[in-house]
This record gives sequence, C-alpha cells and structure tokens, in this order.
Amino acid sequence: MKRGVAEIIVEEELRQMLLSGKKLRLKEGFDPSSPDIHLGHMVALRKLRQFQEYGHQVVLIVADWTAQIGDPTGVSITRPMLTMEKVKTNAQTYMEQFFKIVDKSKTEVRWQSEWFGKFGLGDVIKLASKFTVAQFLARDDFNKRYTEGRPIAITEFIYPLLQAYDSVMVQADVEFGGTDQKFNFLVGRELQGMMGQHPQQCFMMPLLVGTDGAHKMSKSLGNYIGVAEPPEQIYGKVMSIRDDLILQYFELVTDVPFEELEGFRRDMEQGKINPMVLKKRLGRELVQQLYDAGAATEAEKHFEKVFQKQELPENVPTIQVSETSPDLRKLLVANKLVGSMSEAVRLINQGAVKVDGEKVTGFNHPLQNGCIIQVGKLKFVKVNITAV
Repeated sequence: MKRGVAEIIVEEELRQMLLSGKKLRLKEGFDPSSPDIHLGHMVALRKLRQFQEYGHQVVLIVADWTAQIGDPTGVSITRPMLTMEKVKTNAQTYMEQFFKIVDKSKTEVRWQSEWFGKFGLGDVIKLASKFTVAQFLARDDFNKRYTEGRPIAITEFIYPLLQAYDSVMVQADVEFGGTDQKFNFLVGRELQGMMGQHPQQCFMMPLLVGTDGAHKMSKSLGNYIGVAEPPEQIYGKVMSIRDDLILQYFELVTDVPFEELEGFRRDMEQGKINPMVLKKRLGRELVQQLYDAGAATEAEKHFEKVFQKQELPENVPTIQVSETSPDLRKLLVANKLVGSMSEAVRLINQGAVKVDGEKVTGFNHPLQNGCIIQVGKLKFVKVNITAV
C-alpha cells in the first residue's frame, strides 16, 4: 500500500487504524471548475481503489459551494466563478470518469453546499478565529510572497479553512491528494482536533510529471493524458513521454510488479532494451486499465500504422465544410479538434496543423474536397465541402 506514496502523516497512527479493523472514511475532494480527470489525478484515485478493496469507504466531496465563489483575487485561472448549472454538469462528467477507477458502490458522494449553504457571517468569523495569520504564513508559497512584498488576499486564507471544515463535516479518517495539498491537509487535521474529532491522516502522492517532461500534469499546460480520451490518443501520448519518466509512470499508474520494474531499470541503465518497447508496454497497460485488452491491441496497431509506417488511420471521421477557405481557428473549435480559439492559434503558429501533410501557415488555408486535416499527431478528419 506504500507503493508510489510520497508522505504519510502520521504513518504509525494510520498503521494502527488499519490494524484495528475499523472501516475508514477516505476523503477525496475535487474542484468542479474542470470536468476532466487525467493520469495525474489517477495516481491518488488508484490508491483509493486499493483501500476500497480492503473494505474502506471513499467520501467524494464536490466543492460546488466554493466553485460558485471562484477566485476573488483574479490570480488563479483554475478557479473561475461558475454557475450551479455548470458545476453540476462538470461534476457529472467528473464522476463518470472517477468511477472508471474508483468503485462506485463503495463511494459516498457529498456536496459542499450541504453545510456551507447554511453558513452565515458569524460562522465564517468563528471558523477563522481558530487560526492565526502566523500559522498561515508558515505555508511556503504564502511565506515567499509575504517576504517578497507581493499581495496575499484574505480570501486565500479562507480556502484552506473551508477545505478543513469539509473534513470535519464528513468525519474524515484519511485525506488523499498530491504533495501540493500538504498545508491544507494539516489545517484539516488541526481543525478536527479542535472540534473533538480524531485528526485525519494525510496520505500524499507524488505529482506526476506531464508529457512535456518539465511540469506537473495539467490541463491548463496541455501536457496531460486524459482518462476519458480515446484509446489511440492515450496510447499515442504515452509514446511521447521522456524516456527518463517511463519508470515513474509504471510505478504510479500501473500494477506491474516491483520486481519487473527493477528489471526494466537495469535493462535501461545497461542499454539492453529500447525505451520504445517499454513505452508500448506502458501504453497497453494504461489503455487496458481504462478500457479493455481489445482496445489496447487496437490502439497499438493504430500507432504502428500511423506513426511508425506513416500511413493514415482507418475510419477517419468526416466533417462538413461550407467554404473552401474557412477560418481554420473556428473550424477546429467547432469540430472539437481543439478546446479553444487560443489553442487553435497556438497549434497553427507552431506548425502542428497540417492539410494533406503540409503545415498550415495561415488561418485561412484553402481546402479541397476530400483533403485530410491533421491536428497534432493524433487527430485526423476528412473534409467534405458541401457548398462553394
């Protein structure tokens, strides 16, 4: 159960709780500002599933109340202000992906608004009075900004308190997440003690490095592998990761035994194996885990056909286009080949958009009936011009 774990606070306390036979309540919260889950999230979710297999209860908290507040400082692009309708839509999509990994029958779903919907100003002040500014300035990023004279909004102190109060309301025994959540987890642990509960244990996982090889996996950075992406895209993105990340991915998001991983490590160090062989194995493991063995086999065939043999994939979808020189930015967005206009601009400027194998150099590149548009390495569509 310690495989791929960065830190446990307090490990001996958690060990005793597990040995006691008590059914533990495992807290996992999520911000519904984005509906999608990627492999970075999967690291902790796989550990939750492992605990479930030992009979423990997952408590999934939908942060619907704080999502409607957004980020009043305007600093965080990951915390936009959302309507309740958007929160519910994102939460539904998130949970569909969440339950690809975690056992739904052993999960309790709670909405933050159950308790914060009734919160008044007096409740907020009472909660805030339990901690000091000095305690919060001990957090690394707060301390750095304070030392450098950069602003820290009062609201930024409120978020850890709200997350901590969630732990109180669901009586969490263990809270799961990445190492970047350590401060918030510890605030929850302290608040529970103040409220007469046994302090939660903090179970922290490493931050998975994204496909760019430089930053943690993130949708905003575009370096992610989504758990709900088509099998061929998951497999294809795995092929793009840096060789020195292969073993980290195997350890954190697969069940390949340690002994086998050590063999991979030795073979790579001694140059006895081509890293591409291991990436293919990793791609198959992930697709099989998220879909099935058949999908993994087809994804590998697709990769070999399109990228190793430089052939077009089979069954390229067709899109309908009404003009021969459309605005490619709008066309890519309308057909969901990219997520936004800004992404379309970035990919076109980078030369990542091709028409019949030639890089597009402008936003109004001419199209012909039957031409193939390629976006990045993995997305292809065939153009059907319906009117000129």
